[in-house]
Amino acid sequence: METPQKDVILSVRDLGVRFWVNDEWMTAAEGLTYDVRKGEVLAIVGESGSGKSQSSMSLMGLVPKNGRASGSAQLDGRELIGMRDEQMQKVRGNDISVIFQEPMTALNPVYTAGFQISETLRVHNVMGPREAKDEALRLLRLVEMPDPEERYDSFPHQLSGGQRQRVMIAQALACEPRLLIADEPTTALDVTVQAEILKLMRNLREKVDAGIILITHDMGVVADMADRILVMKQGRVVEEGSATQIFTDPQHDYTKQLLAAVPHLGSRSEERAFGSGAEKRDGVDDLAAIPLESNDTYEHPGGRIQIDDAALKLAGASIEYPAVGRKKAFRAARSIDLQIAPGEVVGLVGESGSGKTTIGRASVGLIPVVEGSLTVGGEEIAGKRDKHLRGVRRTVGFVFQDPGSSLNPRLPVGESIGEPMYLHEGLKGPALSSRVEELLDSVELPRSMRNRYPHEFSGGQRQRIGIARALALKPRLLIADEPTSALDVSVQDRVLALFRNLQEEYGFACLFISHDLAVVEMVASRIAVMRHGHLLEVGPSADVVAAPRHPYTQRLLAAVPVPDPVEQRRRREARDALLVSGSEDLVG
Repeated sequence: METPQKDVILSVRDLGVRFWVNDEWMTAAEGLTYDVRKGEVLAIVGESGSGKSQSSMSLMGLVPKNGRASGSAQLDGRELIGMRDEQMQKVRGNDISVIFQEPMTALNPVYTAGFQISETLRVHNVMGPREAKDEALRLLRLVEMPDPEERYDSFPHQLSGGQRQRVMIAQALACEPRLLIADEPTTALDVTVQAEILKLMRNLREKVDAGIILITHDMGVVADMADRILVMKQGRVVEEGSATQIFTDPQHDYTKQLLAAVPHLGSRSEERAFGSGAEKRDGVDDLAAIPLESNDTYEHPGGRIQIDDAALKLAGASIEYPAVGRKKAFRAARSIDLQIAPGEVVGLVGESGSGKTTIGRASVGLIPVVEGSLTVGGEEIAGKRDKHLRGVRRTVGFVFQDPGSSLNPRLPVGESIGEPMYLHEGLKGPALSSRVEELLDSVELPRSMRNRYPHEFSGGQRQRIGIARALALKPRLLIADEPTSALDVSVQDRVLALFRNLQEEYGFACLFISHDLAVVEMVASRIAVMRHGHLLEVGPSADVVAAPRHPYTQRLLAAVPVPDPVEQRRRREARDALLVSGSEDLVG
């Protein structure tokens, strides 16, 4: 869609941001020149560290004390760079608002959602408490918050991720700003919630007619929202153009690399997934949909596999969080039938709260199985106490979503990687050091980095360290829980390539948990779909993506944005039609 020729709201010329670090100025961004018009969405894309966020935050004077902004940025003719703090306070919220990446950290946990919106209104406008509450409720309805009166009195921790993001958007719109900065507004959201937030932002653009700067590394989101695109690398703009131009005819090599790294949903739809684990039997394609008997077998790349030999097998398994105090027991997964062969990767997808992570945690005995059976490597763990699970846990590795919080910040990464081998195998001295270096080699990190601490690494490097630690004991089963959701597309692409290579080298089975279907399709031979604790559909990856059988799977696939503006517009219209049909309310 071509950018409408409307009045320029923001005019940026030769904008630069620098930081004083170790007695020298480090450049975060330089030479940025662009305009934002009324009702236009300008997307700024690039890897972490490219200067996207820092350059945009400098427009509001939100640069750390060791930072300096230079150049010019005029909002409706008023110069923002160098503006005094007392003047900038009036601009923030009134004329420029921000939707932050993580609303849980941006919202105050001790105040209700409604109070925080009302407070913003009263700080910038002359109005009483009753009037402010009425306006806050109107804003909550504007952002399509369910049960706005109830949510007004809810604290942030009582809201879902999508609801917290709606509160952030309502607060950002409170004073009808001229410019809205959306900094990775959907990164941590499920694809269905993300689709709802993007639809909301498109509707709001028409209602409030503000200019929007969209900062993101998700090219599917860019295709869904942007009129124009700036591509940044190492602090500089390397390419600029309309969304159609950038996606269909990119000029710069970096732009081409960025687009090439984006996983495309349906890339395997024309081929049978390698080792799908689904053999047609008695007219049934879906192995997981049929009863499991002890003498059953099915085809796998390594040959015919006895189901009793499965690396992970759940048969009628129900998993429950125990009652704590007044909080009743909660059954998070019900009657799950799923198995993973040795050396097979199975993707488990669904929205937050569907029970995906619950199955992963139950597989290492962290949550009890109250009904049915759960075996790891043929050993039953349902009903076993912790002291009996030590041997099983030694055979299972776990890769966490956020390696920064799962690694001990007080230990060098070499010690974190070596700790499992020291505790379980008693390795010490040169033997332990040699194994740590081998693992660093396997995840393509220099051995010299073993003495650094987690905070000294990038997100992608920390994820590699987390994978190395998970592989330390050469597990037969790996649980990968959202291992790439917070990574840039190019970093994600490298981590996924590394994962595939390691899986071939070590031959471990893997339960790959994610809400990103395009990523799961790349790595998994089969896909299992969950919702509300129920397993709705299991099948070869190519089949599930190309011809989903359950209405919820269809809805989930329709919500995935693709990096193609024309195709994304078609998918959006198809999704809206699917939602109108009401099929998304069906649960297996």
